[in-house]
Amino acid sequence: MTDKRPKDNGKMIPAYSPNKTDPNISANPFEDPQIRDYYVGVYEKAKYECRHVFDAEATCTEEEEKKIVKKLDWHVCLWACIMFFSLQIDRGNINQAVSGTFLKDLHLNTNDFNLGHTVFLVSFLLAELPSQLVSKKFGPDRWIPTQMDLWSIVAMSQAGLRGKHEFLATRALLGMLEGGFIPDLVLWLSYFYTSRELPLRLSFFWTALSITGIIASLLAFGIFHLEGHHGLAGWRWIFLIKGTLTLALGIVSFFLMPASAAQTKTWFRLKGWFTDRELSTVVNRVLRYDPRKGGMHNRQAITPRRLWTALEDYDLWPIYMLGIICFIPQGPPAYYLTQILRNLGFNTFNTNLLTIPSGVAHMITLIGVTWLSEKFNQRALFAMLQAIWTLPCIIALRARTPVTGANDFRYFCRAWVSRNSNNVGSRSISAALCNMAVQLGGIASANIDRDDDKPLYKRGNQVLIGINVLSIVLCLYAKVYYVIKNKFERIDYTYNTTDTASRQLDFRFAH
Repeated sequence: MTDKRPKDNGKMIPAYSPNKTDPNISANPFEDPQIRDYYVGVYEKAKYECRHVFDAEATCTEEEEKKIVKKLDWHVCLWACIMFFSLQIDRGNINQAVSGTFLKDLHLNTNDFNLGHTVFLVSFLLAELPSQLVSKKFGPDRWIPTQMDLWSIVAMSQAGLRGKHEFLATRALLGMLEGGFIPDLVLWLSYFYTSRELPLRLSFFWTALSITGIIASLLAFGIFHLEGHHGLAGWRWIFLIKGTLTLALGIVSFFLMPASAAQTKTWFRLKGWFTDRELSTVVNRVLRYDPRKGGMHNRQAITPRRLWTALEDYDLWPIYMLGIICFIPQGPPAYYLTQILRNLGFNTFNTNLLTIPSGVAHMITLIGVTWLSEKFNQRALFAMLQAIWTLPCIIALRARTPVTGANDFRYFCRAWVSRNSNNVGSRSISAALCNMAVQLGGIASANIDRDDDKPLYKRGNQVLIGINVLSIVLCLYAKVYYVIKNKFERIDYTYNTTDTASRQLDFRFAH
């Protein structure tokens, strides 16, 4: 995507604020010597890992910037998508397993399956914040690969499940180990991209979910042909083979995740990713767009005070409310799709193949809507498209028509809250809180379809229709809230305030 930001005789001048229409905000904040000197002191005090690359006078051409963004997409965004692929492989295995004899072999019913999903989500939720604290202390480049390898071992162990208690235990362990992975990965991405670029990259990141669903379904189709091989059911082979794949990706991730743009040179990558000029471009374009990104170094722990400040930042609560409510309607249709198709008479192989169309539709709409949201600088209104998209699909399900077109705009909340957090410390916590909100919604959605409502869950779909309408209302509320909030900014507030992060009144909330 071509960057339309203004250039001055070839000089790169990334926007200082998400609201580029404000004439009172300098395109390059470091042109003001007072602001430059202030942030030099901030970076030195924080021991920001890229502070030696900071250059208020750095320049680059538009062509050079395009090339560096492409290089970032190749090295950073692509591998982030591959790592997210590994998460979805292990999170989604259970859906392929139930298309076989999983429930029958373990003597489980729909309510038991709901309980397992709830245990997973509660464990996932409880691990979000601790995982983010660990990641900020030791670095996402170390913690994320460790998570991947640990949960892959548990995923493989599911091949040996014998009953309900073992099922619940492994769901709890998976939740604890996978919790925090998404905000940890978003934090790592934010080290390389500007806040304006991040949403589109997160849409690629989330498109990996659909690609994973398609690939996982095709893999399941093939793996189920191993049914009975060495005396193992097909679903046991699914856990074993896919867990092994994730383990391999986790090991490789230790070598493909640098701690920062300035730390790509190492014993196994002697030349690093960037030339000196490219490194200057990567670092300074990010800092000019968001100078506060250098306010912490990438091995700096979150203090209790920073934690409390992020928790009480009520200006981010509208996004958290969206995270809880807006994704409930699409949860049960997606989670129970394989069971619904089996109940309609499709066999194991066709059931897995019939889940592919929803993944294809998801990819097309996700990237398209993300591009439009950035082009028009609108988030709440485009996020509301999810509810508008999902509503007819749920109505169709209520009318006994199996539709697989529900979309997923959870990335909107994560990118949105990252953009509105306004510094690294707040961003680390708010990303985890946002994901916790999404998991709360997931817990609710996992308990809407009940065993006595089979096979088409008509009562559950009626509840989903009502929640879907509420999500539209919440999107409109968030839009109005941030529009009004932005009207109370003060031009000189930056020089005098003791507030931090999104509480600073010269900060523009994205809406």
